[in-house]
Amino acid sequence: MKKLLIYLNGYRKESILGPLFKLLEALQELLVPLVVAAIIDVGIAQRDTGYILRMCLLLVLLGAVGLASAITAQYFAAKAATGFGKALRHALLRHIQRLNFAQLDKLGAGTLVTRMTSDMNLAQTGVNMTLRLLLRSPFIVIGATVMAFTVDAPTAGVFLAVIPVLAVVVSAIMLITLPLYQKVQARLDRVLVTTRENLTGVRVIRAFGMEAEETADFAERNSALTVMQKFVGRISALMNPMTYIIINAGVAWLIWRGAVRVDAGLITQGAVVALYNYMSQILVELIKLANLIITITRAVAGGNRIQSVLAVQPTLPSPEASPMEDAAAPAIVFDHVSLRYHPGGDAALTDISFAVPRGQTVGIIGGTGSGKSSLVSLVPRFYEVSGGQVRVQGADVRSYPLAQLRRKVGVVPQQAALFRGTIAENLRFGNPDATDAELWQALATAQATEVVQGKGGLQAEVEQGGRNLSGGQRQRLTIARALVKNPEILILDDSASALDYATDAALRKALRALPGGMTVLVVSQRAASIQFADQIIVLEDGHMAGIGASDALLKTCDVYREIYQSQFRKEDAPHA
Repeated sequence: MKKLLIYLNGYRKESILGPLFKLLEALQELLVPLVVAAIIDVGIAQRDTGYILRMCLLLVLLGAVGLASAITAQYFAAKAATGFGKALRHALLRHIQRLNFAQLDKLGAGTLVTRMTSDMNLAQTGVNMTLRLLLRSPFIVIGATVMAFTVDAPTAGVFLAVIPVLAVVVSAIMLITLPLYQKVQARLDRVLVTTRENLTGVRVIRAFGMEAEETADFAERNSALTVMQKFVGRISALMNPMTYIIINAGVAWLIWRGAVRVDAGLITQGAVVALYNYMSQILVELIKLANLIITITRAVAGGNRIQSVLAVQPTLPSPEASPMEDAAAPAIVFDHVSLRYHPGGDAALTDISFAVPRGQTVGIIGGTGSGKSSLVSLVPRFYEVSGGQVRVQGADVRSYPLAQLRRKVGVVPQQAALFRGTIAENLRFGNPDATDAELWQALATAQATEVVQGKGGLQAEVEQGGRNLSGGQRQRLTIARALVKNPEILILDDSASALDYATDAALRKALRALPGGMTVLVVSQRAASIQFADQIIVLEDGHMAGIGASDALLKTCDVYREIYQSQFRKEDAPHA
């Protein structure tokens, strides 16, 4: 958590002024018991009405100054805390964007959402409460003890007996609850993951009639979270009653000792009232301090979990200088490339070598899990190669600044991802300066003109995730989005799987007619989608089983021939 405090650097003034104004407020409170004692011992004892009125006005003045100080302190503390939360959120999101796909998969979307929301709120609340109370409460406790000794040292000895006992209780509860709150957040992660899976897979759940089973699974995880929260809550709840018992016992002891000394004529009645007020102040502040410690404990737990994400070192360093490109080199070269998602894990790709001349269309085909998506993900450097080298236009992809490399590459992923906003805003995602004419041209190539016209034009709204569009419509819009970017290399990662054969054929024809010599990599499960590519790469279990044109592969590659013949038999069969 301490490492996260650097995000308060932009709010140093507020971080200093907030506690200082809280200390000014505390100082007013420490003076109040002395004024009350004076009213009793002087004003009431001597029946001096004028003195009583003057002291009452002084109390009003102290209250006004204290109120103004408290409001000012709250303003500065809130400004610093919200600024801290804003800076930390930005830093966390920037860091997440720098992680490679393997690291993101390992962390999990549910975990990252929890870090960005629940844990972030805990950390921000902790900073706010710390700036307001961390100095104020100890200052009041220590100050009230010192002031009590100035009133009557023998009676104030009660304070020295009570405060250490309170400190032990508070410390013990803090040490017990800190690791427990970390477990609570971990169980909250599991609940969020289950919720996310249920919401994203609701159609599958209902199709298989698994609502009862999924509800039971969620109830089990939610119950585990509830049990842990109750357990921690019971321990935390001990704070207030235990501090009340100790303080009230101290108050009873204080009043008894004070009464004895008043009876002996050693102190005044006003002094006993002042001592009681100081003990009450200590009670109130220790309760605040106890709650503050619980808040800080939870904030530290949340902050440590945020720090655990920030501590994940991105494995995709981005050079600042652009590499020297070779105008005569192929668009893409794979030179004995291997890929493992995690060190020591199974190889996703093994010893892959091929070259793609500029302007060629290359098809990539293979069975499920053969490594097709893994292969094309290495071109924009979504993953880091484990061995060998991937070169784009003659330069190793690792020598490119990531932003420059990804400007060259347009990617249409397997799962069509659209964002809330207008169709035009989605299409301009990679090229904010694109004109409407360029948008319509890309839509025409992607066979999506009728889709957009049917929705009301470029300004039609797209719901989150493209919920108001069919799967095929989403795919065509994501293809158009990549084309608007006008990339030098276009990757279509099984991005036409939801299209009918006629639309798929029209799309392939339009892509071949694109001017400018764009290099296209097409990943597909359909042999028909890639049979007219300049060359086809056939993958099997992460190995390259063949490369060449369709006619040549039918003669030389058993894997391709089996895929081709099985699919074309089905397509040629008469429809029922």
